[in-house]
Amino acid sequence: MSTCLEQLEAHGHDDAGVFAIRLAMEEALSNAMSHGNGGDASKLISIEVEITSGQFTASVADEGPGYDPVHVPDPTADENLSIASGRGLALIRSFMTEVTLVPPGNCIKMRYVPGGPSCASS
Repeated sequence: MSTCLEQLEAHGHDDAGVFAIRLAMEEALSNAMSHGNGGDASKLISIEVEITSGQFTASVADEGPGYDPVHVPDPTADENLSIASGRGLALIRSFMTEVTLVPPGNCIKMRYVPGGPSCASS
């Protein structure tokens, strides 16, 4: 992850952008490890990253069966506010410009454009 952060800075991404990308990647990797691969250390996670001065793109794929994002509970709903987990996808969407969950749901593709709108605001 440190090499990725160094490359973001080298390509002129500001502190806010680096923070957004780091948070989204940490959430995607955490979700892939715990939910996708079920904590099974023998399963792999594939990561692809492309960094330019104009954007950051990444995909994170696990070896799990996938999921339907429609069935992910809304973490802002009153009944879910006290639940400690379930906010990763919402956080990713709030910081990234574009987020795609590739069927069957075990790969997430993210794109960040500096100064661009987040998924949450578009």
